Amino acid sequence: MRLRDRRRWQKPEIVIIPMIDIMFFLLVFFMMSTLYMVNMKTVDVDMPQARHAETQVVVSYVVTMKQDGSLWLEDQPVAEAELLGRAEAERRKNPDFSVVVRADQGLDYGMVIGLLDQFKAHGIVHIGLAADDGGNGNE
Repeated sequence: MRLRDRRRWQKPEIVIIPMIDIMFFLLVFFMMSTLYMVNMKTVDVDMPQARHAETQVVVSYVVTMKQDGSLWLEDQPVAEAELLGRAEAERRKNPDFSVVVRADQGLDYGMVIGLLDQFKAHGIVHIGLAADDGGNGNE
């Protein structure tokens, strides 16, 4: 019977560098995949295209103006007076309150300007206009 030589016996080692690499890979994978899972509650409109459109990350209200002039707050129809009242109440609570208006490109320009003017009259100054960026997927 052969006995083990205790001097040659090595303690098992756990190499954690490959595990760290795998964890970073999983972290990046889940971060990138969640970017495409964001479900924005809006109504489909044919927005104008802008080559240099920027993505606004922090938005309080997304207001959609359809071609027939109807207003939608996220995915719910809303009257203009109710929208303005709710927006003004939110602005009082949060000084960084912002609104993004998504208007159909076939809509009369005066209607969009009228809505923006109403927001400013109610003290809301952080207003953005959404545009399609021409195929890059950002608004």
